Amino acid sequence: MTLARLLHRREAGTFAGLLLLSLVLWAATPYFATVDNLVNVLEQSAIVGVLSVGMTFVILTGGIDLSVGSLVALAGIAFGAASHAGLPTVLAVLAALVVGGASGLANGLLVSPGRLPPFIATLGTMSVARGAALMLTGGRPISGFPTSVRAIAHAEPLGIPAPVLLMLAVYAAAHVALTRTVLGRYVYAVGGNEVAAALSGVSVSAWKRVVYVLSGVASALTGVLLVARLDSAQPVAGLGYELDAIAAVVIGGASLMGGAGTVLGTLVGALLMTVLRNGLNLLSVSSYLQQVAIGLVIIAAVVVDMTLRRRSEKPTK
Repeated sequence: MTLARLLHRREAGTFAGLLLLSLVLWAATPYFATVDNLVNVLEQSAIVGVLSVGMTFVILTGGIDLSVGSLVALAGIAFGAASHAGLPTVLAVLAALVVGGASGLANGLLVSPGRLPPFIATLGTMSVARGAALMLTGGRPISGFPTSVRAIAHAEPLGIPAPVLLMLAVYAAAHVALTRTVLGRYVYAVGGNEVAAALSGVSVSAWKRVVYVLSGVASALTGVLLVARLDSAQPVAGLGYELDAIAAVVIGGASLMGGAGTVLGTLVGALLMTVLRNGLNLLSVSSYLQQVAIGLVIIAAVVVDMTLRRRSEKPTK
């Protein structure tokens, strides 16, 4: 059985796991299935979900981006500072996206042509971005934004929360990009076999830079959503978000080795992560134990990923 077929089965299994987890929480607490809580789950999923889209592109090329949580904070500070200075909300959002994209480009240049391992490169920029956010604000949050900023997170066009609509739009665009464009074809090619892609004329270095820019832009968009939701731009925002994003992508069926995975699987993974955290909160599980649970889920996802890859590499008789 090919790796692709195994991963498709894994995506279906992840969806089944999401349904089973939801049923268990529905039975365990009467508050889980309320309309208010389900809407809250969807809004929380938008934060992790948008961030995970960028991580999906990076992981599909066989890379990793540990800087996304810090970029959420840095781009959020840029958005908050621009809005606080009186710029129209559209321009403030653009400023955040530019900061995120530029930071992603820096990651891409360090990875290729800089040839630093993605883990090391993005570990370094994670610290740089977090330090920059703290220095720019003196460690203090920025608050007091106009109504147009809060509307990004609290408006409900068509009766659906705006962050949910934004998340669905981002996933739709990412799905089309991966399945119907040159970007998707080359991303899978680079992740599947970088040497073969290069010999086929693919500019591996350029496409790696592209995916890190996309990851930076997704981080910035997440930062904007978070600022609008909290009505505050905080330099410590996004702590640990990189783990949630990686977990969502891997749980959704993507391979850490690159070359296999879908954004639809990532969406299911993000929903599962959010439902799990929400359920643990409703059951009054301590935040410390929640971290243990999330860590175990990540380990389990990686174990499944490696097991599937080994099975796919066994010669068929």
